[in-house]
Amino acid sequence: MNFDDYDTKDFFDELVKPDGKPRSLALPLVEQINALPPKELLRMQKASELALYQQGITFSVYGDKKGTEKIMPFDIIPRIVPGNEWVVLERGLKQRITALNMFIHDIYNEQKILKDKVVPKELILSSACYLKQCKGLSPPKGIWIHITGTDLVRHSDGKYYVLEDNLRCPSGISYVLQNRAIQKRTFPKAFDAMKVCPVSDYGDHLYDTLRYVSSAKGNPNVIVLTPGVYNSAYYEHTFLAQQMGVTLAEGSDLTVVDDMVYLRTTKGLQKVDVIYRRIDDDFIDPKVFRKDSMLGVPGIMEAYRKGNVTLANAPGTGVADDKAVYAYVPQIIKYYLGEDAIIPNVPTYVCWDKKQCQYVLDNLKSLVVKAVNLSGGYGMLIGPQSTAPQRKEFASLIKQNPRDYIAQPTLSLSRTPTICLKGIEGRHVDFRPYILYGEHVFVLPGGLTRVALTKGSLVVNSSQGGGSKDTWVLGEGAHA
Repeated sequence: MNFDDYDTKDFFDELVKPDGKPRSLALPLVEQINALPPKELLRMQKASELALYQQGITFSVYGDKKGTEKIMPFDIIPRIVPGNEWVVLERGLKQRITALNMFIHDIYNEQKILKDKVVPKELILSSACYLKQCKGLSPPKGIWIHITGTDLVRHSDGKYYVLEDNLRCPSGISYVLQNRAIQKRTFPKAFDAMKVCPVSDYGDHLYDTLRYVSSAKGNPNVIVLTPGVYNSAYYEHTFLAQQMGVTLAEGSDLTVVDDMVYLRTTKGLQKVDVIYRRIDDDFIDPKVFRKDSMLGVPGIMEAYRKGNVTLANAPGTGVADDKAVYAYVPQIIKYYLGEDAIIPNVPTYVCWDKKQCQYVLDNLKSLVVKAVNLSGGYGMLIGPQSTAPQRKEFASLIKQNPRDYIAQPTLSLSRTPTICLKGIEGRHVDFRPYILYGEHVFVLPGGLTRVALTKGSLVVNSSQGGGSKDTWVLGEGAHA
């Protein structure tokens, strides 16, 4: 099993050039793979999968009757990002997060961008993720978005585009770190020769970020708040708490007394200063949001409003996750920073606009249609792969609630070599780097490369049968 018969099939390939030759930066990796004895690569792949299984690196798919826990599928051929490309991506991600943080603060306070009609006021106020309970809030250090996972794709033109922003409780970083630990043991010679940037210090950066945004004096008490063992990302919650050396708690472990948050311990109540929450806004405080929530902490929002505890990410950040708001991010960057977006958006049609909506309805067969507040590959129509009944159903949904849908052209997602039953074949990928906003904006030099394991599929989400790869960001001197 090697690259001898690998075919890029006219897609942009991350490791192999159109002529079938490996990109120069990937040569140490390709040479090591091609030098392996027959079936050795497949044996290495199975050994890596077994290591993931033995370490309990899992996720859950809600409603799956085959079982709650699944091992994240992992392919051992890494995705490679040249150093010169990474420099641009890093700048673009820092720019985007800085502008989005300013935007979120503005719309919950002075609303200048709405008064100046750069973003339509009705679009923001009609968003399901705009929380009127957050009006007037000013988080410690002015930071709303502490942890972000921004999804990028590369098109056939070789350029990167932002596909969407994940600003509430972005997941997947634990797979980045665990994938890397396995990958370093799989291709050690290539890893060293290619001078891959490290990612293992993410836990330290995360902890420093959370400490920085505390309003407490001295050494703040940081915890991770989880919905519990049945959450799809529970493994990640436990992993990150362990990486930072902090307590993992559920809502029932916390109480609010005199607008202060305390952790119940065997030695009595212990004050909590910073909460890295992995609970959605709706469930975090039954006194303010969903009254039936058993996951959150009654009174925590009042403690937060009074500055007695920091919540990361801040409640209300989901308004910038709204895919209809996403369409305006280039204008948002220009408004707050006076700069053009370094990483462009995918061209987007918002169906609340009547003219754009009609275009979408007339071209469903060639577009990708998405529900604005769903993720994980759900609520989506891929036009070129759809049937007439599916297009009819989506046309009806769009007409009923045009505000809830956007559409984008079908991108020719880049591919990268992946181990399959018949050998090494190209599979479509996207890329989720992780950004931390503390004293400075830090972008981890790596990220989660998600891969569509089904041949021809463009859906990379793990809940839809996708898997992951390690992402090797090379040093600045490494050029494509």
